[in-house]
Amino acid sequence: MIRPLLMCFILCVVYATSKPTEKKDRIHHEEPLSHLEHDDSKGYDYDHEAFLGKEEAKTFDELTPEQSKHRLGLIVDRIDENKDGFVTEEELKAWIKKAQKKYIYDNVDRQWKDFDMNNDGLISWEEYKNVTYGTYLDDPEPDGEYNYKQMMARDERRFKTADKNGDMIADKEEFTAFLHPEDYEHMKNIVVLETMEDIDKNGDGFIDLQEYIGDMYNHEDEMEEPEWVATERQQFNEFRDKNKDGKMDKEETLDWILPSDYDHAEAEAKHLVYESDSDKDGKLTKEEIVNKYDLFVGSQATDFGEALVRHDEF
Repeated sequence: MIRPLLMCFILCVVYATSKPTEKKDRIHHEEPLSHLEHDDSKGYDYDHEAFLGKEEAKTFDELTPEQSKHRLGLIVDRIDENKDGFVTEEELKAWIKKAQKKYIYDNVDRQWKDFDMNNDGLISWEEYKNVTYGTYLDDPEPDGEYNYKQMMARDERRFKTADKNGDMIADKEEFTAFLHPEDYEHMKNIVVLETMEDIDKNGDGFIDLQEYIGDMYNHEDEMEEPEWVATERQQFNEFRDKNKDGKMDKEETLDWILPSDYDHAEAEAKHLVYESDSDKDGKLTKEEIVNKYDLFVGSQATDFGEALVRHDEF
């Protein structure tokens, strides 16, 4: 019993002493659509994972070509949001982004039952508040370092932003935006606001150099400053503080934590349309997509074919 406790104590000491040199990263980076190489001459595995998500793409590899085509046809019906019989580049881009968010939706599904107390398929602010802050509401002045009243007000503000129709009752998509605001365009301002509130210690509504560095690095006089701190000071002065007034405003903070990176989903949508659009009208019919089914999804045939290619290369 003593040995595990001692090991826990040692780990805590190591963590406490090393923590000041660790860099906190507030930048939200967009994940790649697939970690596979994108080279169509060697196969379409990258496109399959981009179009379906990694786990869903695997399920097609056990299907016959006819089964894959049938399932793909059903997916096309879901992609065609306005039901006009065509899949546009924008609809394809939206589908790819949704497929890539599957892990987020799975996370929300796991939490859903904990908050939907009346099982009506919706989560109201009252339900979320009672589950999350019930103990505080029963005893408004608990001991501890956390300001629960402030945390609850912050959550309520975020909930209101996620709740597009303003009824303070969230459906699945609204609750997902509440839990994962960095992935939703209409939630970006709340991400910026919360970040600035965390870092802006003097309450002037801006982030100055000292606050910027202080958020990433807990300085201790006994320790030598790590090299990356000087690099971050340079980053702040040369790139973060665009108007050179010595501090970051909301727009500059937005550019910092939610940079406008290369849009992988848009690039993949363009690629899929280009490769499948046989009549070159800039949009896809179900027939065009199914005719190029091996570009979008796998099957026993494509999996076997790619295995042969790998064997020949070997």
